[in-house]
Amino acid sequence: MPVAIRFTETGGPNVLHATEVDAVAPGLHEVVVDHKAIGVNYLDITQRNGAVKVPLPSGLGLEASGLVRAVGSGVTSCKVGDRVAYVLGPVGSYSDSRSISADRIIPLPEEISFDAAATVLFKGITAQYLLKSTYKVDQGTVVLLYGVGGAVGQIMAPWAKHLGATVIGVVSKEASVERARSVGCDKVLVWGQGDLAEQVAAFTDGQKADVVYDGLGKLTFEVSLNSLRPRGLMVSFGASTGAPPPVDVGTLNAKGSLYLTRPGLAAHATDLTEYRQRATDVLNAASSGIFSSAHSKEFPLKEAAVAHEAIESGQSNGAVILRP
Repeated sequence: MPVAIRFTETGGPNVLHATEVDAVAPGLHEVVVDHKAIGVNYLDITQRNGAVKVPLPSGLGLEASGLVRAVGSGVTSCKVGDRVAYVLGPVGSYSDSRSISADRIIPLPEEISFDAAATVLFKGITAQYLLKSTYKVDQGTVVLLYGVGGAVGQIMAPWAKHLGATVIGVVSKEASVERARSVGCDKVLVWGQGDLAEQVAAFTDGQKADVVYDGLGKLTFEVSLNSLRPRGLMVSFGASTGAPPPVDVGTLNAKGSLYLTRPGLAAHATDLTEYRQRATDVLNAASSGIFSSAHSKEFPLKEAAVAHEAIESGQSNGAVILRP
């Protein structure tokens, strides 16, 4: 029987259990996808641990790639045997196969492998909207980017560099410095080694950053604000160290009339036309070699808990996929 990962309570990785499930059939306007590779994202971890609420009991996972096994009535956009991938839709990609709305299906070009699609599509769409919609990064933009050693950072840094930016990367440990340099960072700073805002100012001859992409949250929030030029943009798009504190709007004025935003994937990939445009841009960038589409580790689907442990402990050093 097919296997899917389920959890009935929030908590550590041990709450995830491989469960045998009935084979699925497509409903109206749905397709059934037999998964070849499944993307693991930090959002999955926050849903599992309860930081992001989902109704329980629940499946997990928001992206995968594979082959269309069956199509429901009303589906004309794909056929049995098509190579496809998807992002969003209801949770449930941690499974051998699943049914999903045909609207979410993205056809895969032959040059994009199943592994590559599951590695970059979700994270790449995140990078795409951050670099091209949240702030239009172009020639001369000074970017401060946290988590360059992580999966999203490994896409954002080289893509920002390709767009013409000067990229200042922040990593959590000395061992990640060379990895950050290898993806194009002009300067790499190690968190905790000196005053980061002062280091940013020194590197930019006092100009500081045009935009800060901060996926850490509570720990780095104030330093991020202090690293911005007047009228710079603070982009808080993650909270791996906890939610950022409330902000007195007067603080933004006092620090130079700063802008602050908290974007999310759903608002940038729910509209189907927008979703497909962003996905196409990501796959084209991956095909062109702008960023690597290689994953760092893979685990059998039944070992999803081990995959989560690897990410949370910092042992993954990049993207992780599950293998059905």
